[in-house]
Amino acid sequence: MDSGPLTYAIGDVHGCAALLDTLLERIAEHAGDRPHRLVFLGDYIDRGPDSAAVLRTVSRLNWAEPERVVCLMGNHERMLLDALQTESAAAHWMFNGGEATLDSFGARDPAGLPRDTLDWIEALPTLHGDGAHWYVHAGLRPGTDALGSDAHDRLWIREPFLEGDHDFGRYVVHGHTPQRSGRPEVRRFRTNLDTAAVYGGALTAGIFSDAQGPALEFLQVRAS
Repeated sequence: MDSGPLTYAIGDVHGCAALLDTLLERIAEHAGDRPHRLVFLGDYIDRGPDSAAVLRTVSRLNWAEPERVVCLMGNHERMLLDALQTESAAAHWMFNGGEATLDSFGARDPAGLPRDTLDWIEALPTLHGDGAHWYVHAGLRPGTDALGSDAHDRLWIREPFLEGDHDFGRYVVHGHTPQRSGRPEVRRFRTNLDTAAVYGGALTAGIFSDAQGPALEFLQVRAS
């Protein structure tokens, strides 16, 4: 393993606060005194038991060290923001796990969520890059430049991104499409870190170096 800083990219959490706490402990143990960054790939909320605790954890980490902790927006955060605008969007969000998020906050509707939390979510980026990687929630549309790619695609795309091996100039690290096997999907130009934590799989951190695209290794906490 090279001696440069490491990046720990964390897949879809979906309210699994206990798994996240354990994974962060394992990351700290693994990194030791070595410089490292955290990149969260989005989908902190919905479906799981404690979205409020997950948001408290990741937002506090981001606020404390914004240069070292990057938090990306996922499509579930986008659905929550849209739910504030129309009744139909609110119904769509509730159908996709929003009720669990409201329950974790003790709120009756999206407008009852803490304003500082909503402001933090609203400001989340949809893409992050380093020398060797693009980090994004869902993926990128083949044939487009990553920096000029559509924000909707970054949050929602599956096909045609998933169906082949597409070179975007840097290795793509993403989540969004749950791997029910509980194992990361590793391809030539991308790795999917959504290992279905909320469905009984695992919460995964991929460990990346600026020296290469694919992960050096993975840390996982499995749902019991």
